[in-house]
Amino acid sequence: MGKKIYVGNLSYSTTDDSLRQRFETFGNVESARVVMDRASGRSKGFGFVEMSNDAEAQAAIAGVNGQELDGRVVKANEALDKPREDRGRDRYRSSY
Repeated sequence: MGKKIYVGNLSYSTTDDSLRQRFETFGNVESARVVMDRASGRSKGFGFVEMSNDAEAQAAIAGVNGQELDGRVVKANEALDKPREDRGRDRYRSSY
């Protein structure tokens, strides 16, 4: 199983492909995904990259964190392995 990296402060113009290309210089990228807002279709300004192994992931974090990508200085660190919370459809309803 690969190692997942959180990449923050992405430009709205950053795509899955440009994110993948930036990380491929450090090893095999299993997946690269910019998180998009469902309503607007615009980037939320962060994404995730999964590298093949821990050594490649650490090299990528060291090589990308604090560097420029598409005009923005990005942050890269190991993604926390938290399960996604169930946010349900009723999250905006009042409880009274």
